[in-house]
Amino acid sequence: MIRSEEFRRRAVELLRILAVAAAYYVSGGLGLLRQITVNGAVVTPLWPPTGIALGCLLVMGLRVWPGIAIGSLVVIATLSGYVSPSTAAVVAGNTLAPVCACLMLRRVGFRTELDRLRDGVLLVFLGALAGMAVSATTGSAMLAVDGKLPSSGFWTVWVAWWAGDAMGVLVVTPLVLVVLRKARLPRTSDRWIEAGALLVVTVAGALVATRGPLSMLYLVFPILIWAALRFQLAGSAPCALLVSVLAVVAGTEQVGPFDGNSTLEVMINLTVLNGAVALTSLLLASVVAEQQNIRRRIERACEELADVVDHLAPGRSAAAWPSRARDERESR
Repeated sequence: MIRSEEFRRRAVELLRILAVAAAYYVSGGLGLLRQITVNGAVVTPLWPPTGIALGCLLVMGLRVWPGIAIGSLVVIATLSGYVSPSTAAVVAGNTLAPVCACLMLRRVGFRTELDRLRDGVLLVFLGALAGMAVSATTGSAMLAVDGKLPSSGFWTVWVAWWAGDAMGVLVVTPLVLVVLRKARLPRTSDRWIEAGALLVVTVAGALVATRGPLSMLYLVFPILIWAALRFQLAGSAPCALLVSVLAVVAGTEQVGPFDGNSTLEVMINLTVLNGAVALTSLLLASVVAEQQNIRRRIERACEELADVVDHLAPGRSAAAWPSRARDERESR
């Protein structure tokens, strides 16, 4: 029985590692569909694998890190066509970045429910901005060592690499946490009509904002506010991802507000837009969830207090207490 349990546990861990590797590879292939070349280096405005890697580490634990390494190795080998010592270094950087981000977030008490403003801020600064500096530094350094990157273009490539990885965390990790932590069967009481309307409006608004002849990128923010206020992270995270993906597609095709921009200008505009979209959806949803949790705790405390009053003073209705308190305030 003990050996059977041990075998089952190891089999589950292996399946998790393979699932993480497959998710990393598939998302990497999707990210490379909109690749941009900066000083000879291939970068993407949005690199989804970093968000998937960090989300899986936060939910499944650090034991799945080999899946990140395997997925990164396959993606790089597929992109370059060969494996070298520099490839191993880049894979190590791509693996260490989400691992370091996960360790920092755990150290400061990060909660994967993202139901506090504090958790949203920690994910932004520690998970995205600080953690992804590891992969950007390692990747840019290896390109410079191999002679594929001139010294004058090091920081340009570093910023582009770091921005793509950071946007992947900000946009994709919240959605991964929603799927892995909050997935449940739909109920008949759910607001399906409103959710469907939100999806339609998000797609239409994002297409108009990113492909229209006028510069109307700000049009997406009221939609994100609607999603965060009504559906919290479960609604704002998919909307933010959808907006970011459509923006990246429009930016790489240089249509709409990106028409006539250089590659560097497209990268800067996409980074600013995707960052603002992710921050709006993530932080606002965290604030709304935190306020709702506080309200529920207050309601539970009031119910417990009413039970205590009923126990100490039987025959007196706890419903009379609010009116009595109001009368006392008016008399003062």
